[in-house]
Amino acid sequence: MLLEGARSAEPPISVGSRGDLSILEGRHDEVAAVARRAVDLLSAQRIRGGTYTVLVNPKLAGVFVHEAFGHLSEADHIYENPRLRELMTLGRRFGGRHLNILDGAAVPGHRGSYAYDSEGVPASNTYLIREGELVGRLHSRETAGKMGEQATGNARALNYRFPPLVRMTNTYIEPGTATFEEMLSGVDEGVYVKDSFGGQTSMEMFTFSAAEAFMIRRGKLAEPLRGVNLSGNVFQTLANIQVIGNDLEWAEGGGCGKGGQGPLPVATGSPHLLIRDVVIGGA
Repeated sequence: MLLEGARSAEPPISVGSRGDLSILEGRHDEVAAVARRAVDLLSAQRIRGGTYTVLVNPKLAGVFVHEAFGHLSEADHIYENPRLRELMTLGRRFGGRHLNILDGAAVPGHRGSYAYDSEGVPASNTYLIREGELVGRLHSRETAGKMGEQATGNARALNYRFPPLVRMTNTYIEPGTATFEEMLSGVDEGVYVKDSFGGQTSMEMFTFSAAEAFMIRRGKLAEPLRGVNLSGNVFQTLANIQVIGNDLEWAEGGGCGKGGQGPLPVATGSPHLLIRDVVIGGA
C-alpha cells in the first residue's frame, strides 16, 4: 500500500538552544508521535541489502556532512595525516557543480555561531566545496601558519581548562532548486531515509543508521522499513549526489566531541538530497 502521508510523521525529538528553555514547551503531541512510531517499527519490514537510489532528509544529510566530510576538513587532521593530505588536495573535484558545502560561525542565530573564536580570530563563513571542487578547509592560527593558508576562525576550546582545537561550527550544504515532491516523483524504486540513530566514520568510509525509512515505489512513499544502515565512501557518495533540494533545514540538537572536549555546541544544515548507488545493509 502506498502511504501518501508518510512524510508527515514527526521526526525523533532532538532540539537545542543557546539558552531558551521555552523550546521544550508544548511538545506533547511530538512525544506522542514518537511513541506511536516506536510501536509501528516493531512490525515494519526489514530491507533486503543492496545498492539503492536514496532520498535523504535534511537531518540525516546534515549528520552526514558533519561526520563524514566536516571532520576531514579540519586542518589539524589534514596536517598530521599524510593519507588525508593526499585525499584532501585543494582543487580536487568531489561532486557536481550543484554541490556547495560550507562551515561558518558567522551564520547568525545557531548553536555554533559566535563573533570570535578562542584565539580572537573573527568568525567567518568558509566554503569547503564550491561548485563541486574542494576549495577550503578549517584552520586555527597554528594550522594556518603551518600550511601557509588563512586562519578561518575555527579554533575552539570547550572552556578555559582546555587548549583551542580546530573544530566545526555550523556546517551545511547550500540548497538547490528542486522540491521534495519533484525529487520523490523521479524515483521509480528506492529508499527514503529520515534522521539518524548514530553511526561511525573511519577516514573516508562511513556507516549511518537511519531512524526511519520507507520504500519508494513509482514515485510515492510505500511501506515502512526498519534496520536501515547506509555505508560507503564519502567522496564517492558526494559524487553520486544527483539532486539537491530547495528546503534547507537546520538541526541544533546534540554536540560534537574531539580531543576530550565535548559536547561542543554545533549546528548542521542541509536540504533533501537524492543520491544514487548507496549501499544499504539489511536482511
